[in-house]
Amino acid sequence: MAKRRRVGNLLALAVLTAVGDRPMHPYEMASVLRARGKDQDMPIKWGSLYTVVRNLERHGLLEVVESERQGARPERTVYRVTDAGRQEADDWTRELLSDPEREPSAFEAGLSVMGGLGPDEVAELLRQRLSGLERQIGDDRRALEHQSGELPRLFLLESEYALAMREAQARWVRALLEELEKGTFPGVEQWRAYHRTGRLPAEVAELAERGRTD
Repeated sequence: MAKRRRVGNLLALAVLTAVGDRPMHPYEMASVLRARGKDQDMPIKWGSLYTVVRNLERHGLLEVVESERQGARPERTVYRVTDAGRQEADDWTRELLSDPEREPSAFEAGLSVMGGLGPDEVAELLRQRLSGLERQIGDDRRALEHQSGELPRLFLLESEYALAMREAQARWVRALLEELEKGTFPGVEQWRAYHRTGRLPAEVAELAERGRTD
């Protein structure tokens, strides 16, 4: 089970890791995180950065080093990570790497209710998804090949993983689409008949009714 964090937003982990390299002010943190592509690796809301930084300071994970002003620009507060912040970042990273926590995706949610659409429409939607996945896979491969010549593999593992997951999803979608197109998907004709007549097959209706009373 995931540990309850003092600042649970994943942006906090990205900030702690970035500031672990050197003290920074929030604007610099945002620039570094964008340059490292962290907004592609985790859900980041840039508008909450200052709130996350203040919360990290409040919980003793960051501390103020100095406040600096350049000309007429607003004053900028520079932060550094504390020992507690380093420990929090290390512990959080260990948890993310070791704990196979279930993370349902939007695609899984769509699959769970796709029976509400007819099989022919679902097949067309899967074709669209597969086309998009294949474009993304091509883009990812080219980007990874380009980056491999510039960066050590240690800094490309998240990109490798994302590509592998996209490729696996494309294989799965391709196989499901083939079942629908060939008519070998179990119960596809009953599914099609339901959308033609509006009546559930008796065995499905029975299961639905049982679900209401269990």
